[in-house]
Amino acid sequence: METNRHVTLDLEQAAEFLHMSPAVLRQKAKAGLVKGAKPGKCWVFLQDDLADYLRSLYLGAGQAPQSGLPREVKLCHSLNAAISGGRGSQHPTASAYANRLGLTTASKPRSTTTG
Repeated sequence: METNRHVTLDLEQAAEFLHMSPAVLRQKAKAGLVKGAKPGKCWVFLQDDLADYLRSLYLGAGQAPQSGLPREVKLCHSLNAAISGGRGSQHPTASAYANRLGLTTASKPRSTTTG
């Protein structure tokens, strides 16, 4: 009968397994991009979870390469993000924020050089 043993790795071993620096792996673990736990002062990773993370980076069938960047870097963090360039920006101005918060703001003086 086969026993179900899970291989655990510390931060340095897991980083070596993933071929990345321990600092980068620590950041990814803190951000929840790589599964890991910190039961005490040290990070612990299951080798199976690290292998799953690597598999998630593989390109799917018929999928175009993502210019060498990992998938999580290219994802948008907001579903309602608007891409806009130039003058028609969708970002609220300071006065719009003040209006939404119910703050009073002083009006800016008009230019005296234009008619």
